[in-house]
Amino acid sequence: MIYNIPNFLYNLLLQQYGKEITQKIIEGYSQKRPVTLRANTLKTNIQNIKNILDTLGYTYKEISWYKDALMIENVFEEQIKNLQIYKNGEIYLQNLSSMIPPLVLSPEENENILDMTAAPGGKTTQMLALSQNCAYITACEKNKIRAERLQYNLNKLGANRVNVMITDARKLDSFFSFDKILLDAPCSGSGTISIFDKNLETIFTEELVNRSSKIQSSLFEKALTLLNSGHEMVYSTCSILSKENEEIIQKFIDLKKVEVIPICLSSFSDVNLLPTSIEGTLCICPSNLYEGFFVAKLRKCQ
Repeated sequence: MIYNIPNFLYNLLLQQYGKEITQKIIEGYSQKRPVTLRANTLKTNIQNIKNILDTLGYTYKEISWYKDALMIENVFEEQIKNLQIYKNGEIYLQNLSSMIPPLVLSPEENENILDMTAAPGGKTTQMLALSQNCAYITACEKNKIRAERLQYNLNKLGANRVNVMITDARKLDSFFSFDKILLDAPCSGSGTISIFDKNLETIFTEELVNRSSKIQSSLFEKALTLLNSGHEMVYSTCSILSKENEEIIQKFIDLKKVEVIPICLSSFSDVNLLPTSIEGTLCICPSNLYEGFFVAKLRKCQ
């Protein structure tokens, strides 16, 4: 263990980012992040939520790149969960980094959208809200218990235009086709680990990274068979390792199956970003406010 993270992870970070940035990432691994939430505009609006928080005496900060997100200061998550606005689904607790992929995908009215690995439903419900409750979303989750949690959150947040399929998205029939796809792929979680986790060395392994990259590649390949030609998808992970990010999408770029649609990085000017090997993609450095996260927007070539 080096800096309380597995040796192989430290070496991967060092090889990819160099010593200075690796040290910054490790500092991010030691941070305790504040409560962040999203106003669920399927049921309310951000001003109503602010008014309620003001009445309760809670202090908060707005997020420059997303008007419906707030960072709550000096409260614990359990306190928020006791609020009526949480219990009735007017707000959803969500890390800021995970709010970015739906924003980048930019769902619109009447679009047929696939969320390939949807549970617990934060991004699914956010996509529906971004479409003004007018998109049609198919949400896949292969694990029955996680699918039940997904359905619970959809019901709670009033997301009634989502069709849940308890299946591995890789097994979807080829007659399905979609205007947009969100592939928030299962990953090692290298952007979200904590150096205070005593089980880190047994949980976070090289085998986990290798297994994750194989799953990611097969999910991506399946996504391309389901996405309409000329249409867009977002690939994202909560990993900061190129093996799970750039290397996954680069091979499909080389095969001319997809092309990168550059993300406007200036929109996230106050987010600490890591360098990426593919221009136009976004990788967030773990910090006191953000989990490490990778996001790429791609168009299926004709």
